[in-house]
Amino acid sequence: MSMLEEILAYNDEFVTEKKYEQFITTKFPDKKIVILTCMDTRLFELLPKAMNLKNGDVKIVKSAGAVINHPFGGIMRSLFVAVYELGADEIYIIGHHDCGMSAIDPDSVLEKMKTRGIDKETIEMVEYSGVNLEQWLRGFDNVNESVRHSVSMVKNHPLMDRSVPVHGLVIDPRTGKLDLVVNGNEK
Repeated sequence: MSMLEEILAYNDEFVTEKKYEQFITTKFPDKKIVILTCMDTRLFELLPKAMNLKNGDVKIVKSAGAVINHPFGGIMRSLFVAVYELGADEIYIIGHHDCGMSAIDPDSVLEKMKTRGIDKETIEMVEYSGVNLEQWLRGFDNVNESVRHSVSMVKNHPLMDRSVPVHGLVIDPRTGKLDLVVNGNEK
């Protein structure tokens, strides 16, 4: 049985037995918070538990490294929708120690793309169109600085409501301990 078949079989049981009922909530975050965090598997359950959050409390946006690399990309759009349409009054950007983005080697990623069938001409065409793939794929050296950078991009965005606090934190993926990097309540 493939992973897809396993998921669909379980889902059929989940729906039939009404296991979804314990998760019923609205699309509006009860605690009026939106979190941008990393897609790291260790944070999937740990982060909400470490923050005392339950289903329906917050909006969670995920990206590799909790990094915002474009002021008008999908991550920023998601934050704007959370604030302007879904009632979030605070933004939390939460990176983590031992992040895979701190070890990303753009050359290695590009080589793996080629190994998996992306031809050299396609990569050259993307670069010719103005995308610096080395820069775009690059990770970061310091998680605290990366969080500060993302906080700054949100806080200083021309379309962001200045009354919305933007906090920056770093979580330990082993213990769940949160370290404050930027207190968005301080002006």
